[in-house]
Amino acid sequence: MDNNNIEKLRKQVKKALKKDKMRFRHTIGVADTSACLAMRYGYDMEKAYIAGLLHDCAKCIPDEIKIQECNDNNIEISDIEYNSPYLLHSKLGAFYAKTKYGITDDDICSAITYHTTGKPDMSLLDKIIFIADYIEPYRNKAGNLSEIRSLTFIDIDKAIKVVLHDTIEYLKESGKPIDQTTVDTYNFYKDLYLYYLCKDIFE
Repeated sequence: MDNNNIEKLRKQVKKALKKDKMRFRHTIGVADTSACLAMRYGYDMEKAYIAGLLHDCAKCIPDEIKIQECNDNNIEISDIEYNSPYLLHSKLGAFYAKTKYGITDDDICSAITYHTTGKPDMSLLDKIIFIADYIEPYRNKAGNLSEIRSLTFIDIDKAIKVVLHDTIEYLKESGKPIDQTTVDTYNFYKDLYLYYLCKDIFE
């Protein structure tokens, strides 16, 4: 990895998140976990670390400003995002990655964009950031975390299916809105898992 570039970005992110030390700790946890998953699955460790480091770079922006900045920069806002503008930190974060942190890599920006909802047929980097955000070491509230952490290093697609299932069930139980992209992503990975399961049985 280019340690000088990484250290420069880390200092920038730390400064941006200086009022939210817990958010910065989470950010470092996601970056470190992303690098570990990149090593496990043979992906570019530097790209994974950078995507993890920047995944929440717009998280602390007030919701009304998120909406305003998305509108000002032609970033599409869905109805559910208008009603739950905290979701916009992913799209806005990808925009910040380009404009504030000089990231020109489309793979990194995609991973930041979809780290909250996921998307059907994610790239490997998309998967790494999505799952790292859920399992990083400082996360402790979700159920089955120990099992999901272990599963992630064995079968990342199956782990994503489990995380999406648990997330949707949690949102249903708490009465919170569910982004349709999350539902579509869950259905994709559920069907993918069933396909490989049936394939193994009948081959």
